[in-house]
Order: sequence, then C-alpha cells, then structure tokens
Amino acid sequence: MKFIKIPLHWQILFALLMAIPFGYYFHDYVPYVSWLGELFLRALKMVVIPLILFSMISGVCNIGSGGSLGRIGLKTILYYIGTLLLAAITGLLMVNLLKPGIGADLGLRQTVTELSNTNHSFKDILIGIIPENIVSELAKGNTLAVIFFGILFGVFINHITENKRIALTDFFNGAFDVIMGITQFIIRFAPLGIFGIVAFQAAAQKDLLSVGLRLGLYMLVVAGGLCIHALITLPLIMYFIGRINPIKHFRGVADALITAFSTASSNASLPVAMQCVEENCGVSKKISSFTLPLGATINMNGTALYEIVVAMFIAQAYGIHLSIGQQAVAVLCATLAAIGAAGIPMAGLVTISIVLSAIGLPLEGIGLILAVDRPLDMLRTTVNVLADTAVASIIAKSEGEELKV
Repeated sequence: MKFIKIPLHWQILFALLMAIPFGYYFHDYVPYVSWLGELFLRALKMVVIPLILFSMISGVCNIGSGGSLGRIGLKTILYYIGTLLLAAITGLLMVNLLKPGIGADLGLRQTVTELSNTNHSFKDILIGIIPENIVSELAKGNTLAVIFFGILFGVFINHITENKRIALTDFFNGAFDVIMGITQFIIRFAPLGIFGIVAFQAAAQKDLLSVGLRLGLYMLVVAGGLCIHALITLPLIMYFIGRINPIKHFRGVADALITAFSTASSNASLPVAMQCVEENCGVSKKISSFTLPLGATINMNGTALYEIVVAMFIAQAYGIHLSIGQQAVAVLCATLAAIGAAGIPMAGLVTISIVLSAIGLPLEGIGLILAVDRPLDMLRTTVNVLADTAVASIIAKSEGEELKV
C-alpha cells in the first residue's frame, strides 16, 4: 500500500488547528503534551550555534578571497548587503510604527524579569562581538561572537596554501551539510513541537480572539513591509542606480517570481530565475551564473525583513522594551542570519532562533508565529528572488551589457 506524503506545512497547519482548541478547552491535559514543545525547542537550540559557526565558515570559504572575487564579485556582494540592510530597516520601521505585538500576551511573562537583567548598552554589545575566549562564547551561545569568529576564520582559510585551503573548505562544507541534515531531521518533528507549544500557550490565554487579531495585524505588517521593499525600494534602486525599467524587469522575471511564490524555495526557483534574466532581461550567462546562485545563498531580503518583525513582535508581546542599541543589533543579526539562511522552506525556523537568541528573547514565542508562517514564507521568498534578479540586472548594466529591460 502506498502512503500519501503530506507536505510539512499542511502538517503544521493541522497541528495548529488541533492545538488551539485542545489547549483552550482541555487545559488540564496540556502538561501531557507541552513537553513536546519543550523538547522541540531544546533540539533547535542544540543546532543553532554549530549551524551559525559552520554556515559562516563554509559560506566565506566558498565565496573566496577579495582578490579572486574580482570587480563583479565585490559589486555583487555590496549590492546584496545594501539591499539586505534596507529590507531589515524597512521591517524595523513598520513594526515600530504599527506595534502589532502590543496587547498580544503570549504568556510566560515571568521571563521578562529574567530577560531585563540581560540588557546592555550598544557599546557593550559591540565590544562583546569580539570574543576573549571563543570556546567560552560557544558554550554561552553568544551568537554575535560566533558569527564574527566564523567570518574571520573563513576569510583566513582563503589565505593559506591551496592544498590546505581545499581540504579545510571541503571539511567545513561537509560539516555544514551534516548540521543541515540534523536541522532538517529536527524540523520534521515541527508539527509535534508546535502542537505542544501552541497548546501550552492557548491554555494560558484568556482571550484567544485578541491574540488572533494581533497575529492578523502582525501578518499585515510583514506583508506590508515586503510590498514596500518589492514595489518601492527595489524599483527605485533599479531605476536610479541601475537605469533599468522596473516594470519591464517585473515582466521579464514573472515566471521566476511565480515559481518562488508557489514553492517557497529560492533554490527551487534558481533555474527559472537564471533562464528569465538571460532570455527575457538580456543578462549574460557570465553574470547570471555568478550573481544568482550567490544570491540564492546569501541575499535573503524578504527573510531579513521578516526576522526583524518577528523579533520585535515577540518583544512587544512579552512586554520587553528593546533599546535603540538592541534594535540595531537585531537588524545586524537579521541581516547576517538571512545571509546564512538555506534556500529551502522552513529555513526561517532556524534563523528566527538565531535572532531571538542574539538579543535575549524567549524562543517559546515562535510557536504562534510559525503557525501563520507558510503564506508569509511564500511572500518573502518571492521578494528574495526579486532582489536577486534585480541585482543581477544592475550588475550586468554596470558592466556595459545591453539589456532588454
């Protein structure tokens, strides 16, 4: 007998629909399932630090040194970092303006007192990026220090002899693949974990309708921020910097955007995106074959925007005030976490954990966020792919290529 394979996002949706009434009406039985959520969160925490370390080292090794990247590579990376920062800042402005988390009590407010003791000035945070003892920072889970060390380690791997560089690059690529395999294995149990988390939180709620309305506002904030970035920020960059007609560009890459929206995967959209920019936009294969695969790996504009909104939403819901310095660190972490995000569905699950851990927010808050993640995942992946194709066209135009857009 052949079993029907149910997609993960449908499993998660089913778990959510079961968990909310279970937690609300059968709260006496919630302790029997809440441990599933705790176990799931512990498993996520287990992989966050090694995932950061190996993904950063592997990513920098594969990009190469500044000399080998050349002019095109350096321009591409600068554009990618610039659009990532703009996306994260857009999300930060939207979430501070509309404050979707105010009034959305997700429970567990006793963590606020504990978290308030972890607040530091921006100066302390910047100093803390450079670790005194990397082993100690790994043990403490200082994500910013781990990111800094990983980038530094990767950069200097590219400055040693070729044989050693190849060996180390292969090692860290393999280690990253192993960690990603473990992460994907953990994500398979997301429906059970989310059932436990959401059931526990539903049992703690006095007004589920209020929480639902706040989640709806949160979704509007994310969608609104993504629309601003996709329909205003990126077109302005294309028009004024790249001298490209944004409307023609949208038409040229429409198939890639539709593929991104339907699959929620940057990697699955990559072949279509390359075909679109080459055949419809006139970008040479030399440019597209470098910029688009790199963009599918590091240029996650929609993901960066999404993660900063998630972090601020959870902080607002728990009544935790984040200083300007902490919000700046959140933007930095969202940008770096988006660079390290895998181009697969549900990759945001891990990167959200990285951002929350970096600024000291409770991971328990991701339960309800993930419950409405799938439609937002489709939207942000579309923005990710749009940003990749926009940068590819801008780079091609800057290199003197005659485009069709």
